[in-house]
Amino acid sequence: MESNLQKEASIEQAIDLGLRTDEFDQIKEILGRTPNFTETAVYSVMWSEHCSYKNSILWLKTLPKDGPHMLVKAGEENAGLVDIGDGLGCVFKIESHNHPSALEPYQGAATGVGGINRDIFTMGARPIAQLNSLRFGNIENARTKWLVKGVVKGIGDYGNAFGIPIVGGEVFFDDSYNTNPLVNAFSAGIIDSKKMISATAKGPGNPVFIVGSATGKDGIAGAAFASKDITEDSVNDLPSVQVGDPFMEKLLLEATMELAETNAIVGMQDMGAAGITCSTCEMSAAGNVGMDIFLDKVPKRQENMLPYEILLSESQERMLVVVQKGKEKIVKDIFTKWDLHAEEIGFVTDTGRVRYFTNDELVGDVPAESLVLGGGAPQYNREYSEPAYYSEFKKFNIDSIEMPSNLKEVGFAMLGLPNIASKKWVYEQYDSMVGTRNMTTNRPSDAGVVNIKGTNKALAMTVDCNSRYVNADPEIGTMIAVSEAARNIVCAGGIPSAITNCLNFGNPYNPESYWQFVGAIKGMSTACLKFKTPVTGGNVSFYNQTSKNGVEIPVFPTPTIGMIGIVPDKDKVMTLDFKQKGDLIFLIGEYKNDISSSEYLATYLGVKASPAPYFDLEKEFQMQEAVKGLIEENIVNAVHDVADGGLYVTLIEMSLPRELGFDIVSDSEIREDAFLFGEGQGRVVVTVSEEKAESFLEYMIKTMVNITLLGHVTKGKLQIDEEHFGFISEAKNIYDNALSQKLEN
Repeated sequence: MESNLQKEASIEQAIDLGLRTDEFDQIKEILGRTPNFTETAVYSVMWSEHCSYKNSILWLKTLPKDGPHMLVKAGEENAGLVDIGDGLGCVFKIESHNHPSALEPYQGAATGVGGINRDIFTMGARPIAQLNSLRFGNIENARTKWLVKGVVKGIGDYGNAFGIPIVGGEVFFDDSYNTNPLVNAFSAGIIDSKKMISATAKGPGNPVFIVGSATGKDGIAGAAFASKDITEDSVNDLPSVQVGDPFMEKLLLEATMELAETNAIVGMQDMGAAGITCSTCEMSAAGNVGMDIFLDKVPKRQENMLPYEILLSESQERMLVVVQKGKEKIVKDIFTKWDLHAEEIGFVTDTGRVRYFTNDELVGDVPAESLVLGGGAPQYNREYSEPAYYSEFKKFNIDSIEMPSNLKEVGFAMLGLPNIASKKWVYEQYDSMVGTRNMTTNRPSDAGVVNIKGTNKALAMTVDCNSRYVNADPEIGTMIAVSEAARNIVCAGGIPSAITNCLNFGNPYNPESYWQFVGAIKGMSTACLKFKTPVTGGNVSFYNQTSKNGVEIPVFPTPTIGMIGIVPDKDKVMTLDFKQKGDLIFLIGEYKNDISSSEYLATYLGVKASPAPYFDLEKEFQMQEAVKGLIEENIVNAVHDVADGGLYVTLIEMSLPRELGFDIVSDSEIREDAFLFGEGQGRVVVTVSEEKAESFLEYMIKTMVNITLLGHVTKGKLQIDEEHFGFISEAKNIYDNALSQKLEN
């Protein structure tokens, strides 16, 4: 039995697997011997950045985790769980699938959707809605078009077949993502909060089952692959890209939901990154137990798989289940009914060690605690330093920019920019209607809103991050990302509850990239404390950069924020569309003579170096509190935040659904381009019927929040300062078709 353990791995093999020399020495110290190749492979994936968060965990621990609705905190289970009342909870999470999508966009994106949904239903929650946040390079590049088409089709095909609606998301283009796109997938599910399934192994002697699909060679070492640079040689890592089957996942969902109603489960975990290795080690460590696992009993779809291949495979649609001894037949019968594998591959022990066998030969013996996040896995606090560009960006002065003479021409050009134009080419490939829960399919709102059946409530959700702001100022930019997410929830009629995050950054060993990461964590903490939206979990994705001739070119730092909120009365879900001619248009919040980091400045004018836009967290919070009250009191009939593209784009987006228009007057003390296209934060546009104008003014006086009467809704004409800016029909033609024209040409 000891023969295999005596075949020691070499330091060269360890380095090839992604371990550092000092880490290999640490493993030898933990084991009291030199590991064999299989054990070294196990440590390489479990100590990879993707699984261990070794370069981020110390900073992640500083994020706020307590809040009024928390039932399961960050790090305790596969996903966060918050109380939504009526005995129900919401399980939600966001994760990245960046590196696989860079090489094989269709399967990379599809399996990202599958993996995030498994995280939800593994806890016993039925997924009810999905979102996604996508970043791509220059849309003129042929490779970017290939990536966009593959990613969108992968998300659509998997999500549509699985049967969960996609209710919102975001798409952003910038040259920094030319090589390394970002694909962040979010899922939310509803659960009876008393019936949560834990990812903890307990009870020595209890059998361990692998359920779902068979195991193949796809995705081997995918976690390690996700923890290194994308280079010209990355095509050789294609076996690290998983292959998904949404129909198999649908069967697995239904079998899991049925199993959750029994008393046969002790614990269950999705097999995502690092496959069997991760689930056996993490479940064992969580319960302070061990496992004996027999790899020859694992259902395989390829012959002659080596032990490390079985352990590191990231084949999709699989889960590990610890079953109450004596109740094995319950599990087998349920999975047989759904035509899925349910094979007993081992049992729980009291040793604290996970031992792997093949044909009764011991091929690996490792202490579970030494492999897991927060346990024996390394934890590093990297050096960081402020990049030179940061102070240079702050030198920007708006007076150095000459204002264009024809702002109507600028406005129409803005509507055709990839980051502003309608993303209908994308979302029309997604099924937003399946499940009959989506409340915003034909009622456009700042957040996706889904019905919580059997209650008077709805669930609002959004994903947000303007990575240009974060690049300009990581701390302020991330505060803005959290604030915009909260603003979108509030504008939809909800109360922000909690967040999940997907932290996409460059190489953590690069002090300037790590400085961006640290700044983002600080900004997130500050904003989450202000809005009482604790962090429930998420993931960190480092190494998002291109290496060319030894020079690293990182993507814009992108801390994507996924937020959920409760709509207390689903009859008060708020939409963004103008309702009728003559309604008064008000801006809530302050104007600033600011165009910093705006789409207008960076893309239209081509000025890349400027600080983050104006932002005041306290004023943002006060503004959002005022908007909550306006919606609760039924005073306003349309609400939309001012974000990318500024006030002009906000007004166009409010005009489009009913093909109405606007007649407004600018502020004479503000440059007109800043008034129309500046992206200073903390502003929301609302419309009020003439009958409720007095109530609106009385209410806003009490709040002490600044308001400005902009003008009124028209039948379709666009007018600013008595100058004709065209008709909404002209704007619609540009806005609706610009993206598809660029992608299809």
